[in-house]
Amino acid sequence: MVLLGDSGLEKVGVGGAPLGAVAAIMIGAVVCCAAAVGGDNLQDLKAGYIVGATPWKQQLMLGIGAFSCALIMAPVLNLLATAYGIGAPTAEHPNALAAPQANLMASVARGLFGGDLPWLFIAMGAAVGAVIIAIDEWLKKTGKRFRVPVLAAAIGIYLPLELMVPIFLGGLISHLVERFHKVRADDEAGRDRVHKPGVLFAAGLITGEALMGIAIAVPIVITERADVLAVPVQLPAAQWIGLAVLAVVGWLIYRVGKRAEGAV
Repeated sequence: MVLLGDSGLEKVGVGGAPLGAVAAIMIGAVVCCAAAVGGDNLQDLKAGYIVGATPWKQQLMLGIGAFSCALIMAPVLNLLATAYGIGAPTAEHPNALAAPQANLMASVARGLFGGDLPWLFIAMGAAVGAVIIAIDEWLKKTGKRFRVPVLAAAIGIYLPLELMVPIFLGGLISHLVERFHKVRADDEAGRDRVHKPGVLFAAGLITGEALMGIAIAVPIVITERADVLAVPVQLPAAQWIGLAVLAVVGWLIYRVGKRAEGAV
């Protein structure tokens, strides 16, 4: 396969890096964006159904939202890259925003086109995944409450610890909510029903965190100071205050999750 580059026709295949890797990532990005927009629309429609929204109004706003995202995504990413940095830490951005999924795909693309992909590790990962699926199916067949979804296990393997901690805490709260409502292990409908209030609350937290991250980036870029909004190091018990806030948020999620469906 060949592509037209700056110097004419260039090879895309083994030995065709970096152009081949870039082309593969671009094609994957188009497919990924289409799938992400489709999945987001389905989640929005489901949330609207839960709260009783009008379908055609939802569809209209989803179309406007997709068009708006295409216009503002690049400026927002540039803002975040300038303020925090994205991906690998640098001297200018030592605490760059983690991008584990992007780094993973970049590593796979470079390995494929460079001819040095570690197939042994890939085979080991496939074997581990097959074992996890087998264990999960056995747990399901025997009616055990504890399950091991392969996607959750894979995410736990490759995501950094600072991202895994809130995911683990969310799963723990979800488990406590199921125990409070006495949901049976084989009752998928009941599990979805009791999780609806907590899912809506958590979705709001995720959206709010993303918006605040963008808002905080604005003064950082304007002042060109990464510590313009930083909490003073001399503040007594700063870490304990953050831990207390996290505990309060977790308690609120659990409290919302304990509500009946009609209380939302």
